[in-house]
Amino acid sequence: MMNVVVYSTENCPWCAKIKEFLNAKEIKFTNKDVGKNRKAAEEMIKLSGQQGVPVTVIGKEVIVGFDEAKLKKALKVK
Repeated sequence: MMNVVVYSTENCPWCAKIKEFLNAKEIKFTNKDVGKNRKAAEEMIKLSGQQGVPVTVIGKEVIVGFDEAKLKKALKVK
């Protein structure tokens, strides 16, 4: 199984949408709250070049925002 990490904040509706999507597909993931964890925020910026959330890392692929088509392709799910 691929390593999946979601960089998010508590009140971000798009972050919630990604987590709901992953849970619905029964995909295990690690959530890193960049609002509470400065190290995770720095990690996310280094990976994505972005300060905005959500950022999802699937294996070596970095997906910024909620892009269902990209998520499905990277996860190889329908």
